[in-house]
Amino acid sequence: MANERVYIHEFIDIIGHNRANYMHHMAANWSPEGQEQRNQLCFGIWAVLGSTGRWPEVVNIWEHESWDGLADSFAVESVGKGAQDPTLEAWWAKAAEFRRGGLDRILEPAPWTRTITELCQAGVRGECYAHELVVVRNGTADEFLERVRDEAVALGARYGCQLAGAWKTAMVDDDECIVLWAIPSWRQWAAFERAHSDDVEVRAWRMKARDIVESWQRILLVDAPLSPFRIGRQPTRADRSS
Repeated sequence: MANERVYIHEFIDIIGHNRANYMHHMAANWSPEGQEQRNQLCFGIWAVLGSTGRWPEVVNIWEHESWDGLADSFAVESVGKGAQDPTLEAWWAKAAEFRRGGLDRILEPAPWTRTITELCQAGVRGECYAHELVVVRNGTADEFLERVRDEAVALGARYGCQLAGAWKTAMVDDDECIVLWAIPSWRQWAAFERAHSDDVEVRAWRMKARDIVESWQRILLVDAPLSPFRIGRQPTRADRSS
């Protein structure tokens, strides 16, 4: 069955040494509320490995059942004086102690990519995750994702990497994609990186993609302790004391 979910992707700027506090606040204190109030699932919460990207930074991805489901969530969120859900005033205040801002985007999945429930059921998880932000020529996002399915998935599997997500950014000109790989070990990540210069077929895939790819950035992520990939389920209220 095609994946018809809609996703929110967030880059979050963390204040000082509060990354662990923020990740726990999101997973244990917000995710159960989001599930109950908005039918919103936590797809994942990760720390960005600072040597590969901005720091201190967190990536969150949330899964909604459809565009209508996302609209219902926004309707709940936007009723307060500050375009924030007034029932979450205390939660927002606490979150403000840990973060200073961020950048969000809405994502549409490639129809063949798996939901978080399917990924957890399949036992997909990584010691680390490669997060690729790919800017493509206007109008070619779907074509790029099809190429990922037809060529890159098998090449990644050669190094133990499993595709965890493939999306295009909505509300732009079909010119941006995000691809997420679950990598079982740090040594396999190193082999995956070496392959971009040493493996002839991997190099050929990247070279061939340059006809539509304008830029390609890969950063590394590490699971939050209560991220669904790590615990194999959605966070619950019982996790608040963990």
